Amino acid sequence: MAFDLTEPLVIGISSRALFDLEEENRIYEEQGLEAYRNWQIEHEGNVLGRGAAFNLVQAFLNANSLVKDKRLTEVIVMSRNSPDTSLRIFNSIHQYGLDITRAALAGGSDVAPYLKAFHTDLFLSANENDVKQAVNDGIAAGMILTGDRHSDAQQQVDQIRIAFDGDAVLFSAQSERIYQQEGVEAFIRHERDKAQIPMEKGPFANFLMTLGRLQHLKTPAGKAVVRTALVTSRNLPAQERAIRTLRAWGVRVDEAFFLGGVEKKDILSAFGAHIFFDDQRRHAEPAAEVVPAAVVPYRTGDNPGMPVEEEK
Repeated sequence: MAFDLTEPLVIGISSRALFDLEEENRIYEEQGLEAYRNWQIEHEGNVLGRGAAFNLVQAFLNANSLVKDKRLTEVIVMSRNSPDTSLRIFNSIHQYGLDITRAALAGGSDVAPYLKAFHTDLFLSANENDVKQAVNDGIAAGMILTGDRHSDAQQQVDQIRIAFDGDAVLFSAQSERIYQQEGVEAFIRHERDKAQIPMEKGPFANFLMTLGRLQHLKTPAGKAVVRTALVTSRNLPAQERAIRTLRAWGVRVDEAFFLGGVEKKDILSAFGAHIFFDDQRRHAEPAAEVVPAAVVPYRTGDNPGMPVEEEK
């Protein structure tokens, strides 16, 4: 009987997001594919360290133990590696006991064309081109910031905590465009005037809705499996439109922070995010010092540098 990937929440993960492959990536960039291939084969017995998204993936997989005879989540390794260079990755998956049984190995080609075939809800990768293609195809995708940025790689996750920026992540980039082109006063005036009009969906809106399948579940300790937060530079009175938009979509976030330009890094650390999605590197880079963070590229046509289009 065929397995139906439309039922669980499907996460596509690149090998470099799942494991610490920074040294291997340096070899590839500086010495080329053959040197990378030889290195991986020579070190097939060496278990890879945990990457930026390891804890998040492990926690999503652990959620499958909460419901009998049903897969709530499915994780698929989607890598530019060839089959020949992938055995070290699979050996590491086995050594960590990760319940990952599916993979797409593109052998140097783009991974993005295969995401829809696997019904992917979320894609995490360190490859900017693959992430941009995924976002343009309507898939929630983030370019995860890798390397030795945060110190909790060994920490076990007992509750999945996910934080989202608002504009150009959960919401469309239309309001962000007004801010970038016309300034904060025009932005606040626009949001106050349009407070009753829900914003269009951003690249992560549907993923937030899909997470709703897990939000009602409890861990053995009695905690909600997933806890979400909106962490946005919006401030009062621009908060009203954001809240009304989520209400109109029929979704919720558990916590919300309207920071008005205050640094996001300390808030995310206090929230204990296991992943933070932001459209701007100037927010994601500092955040990545304390929590795993990913940059969400603009969809084609959504860049805040584009002309403003008035909403209906």
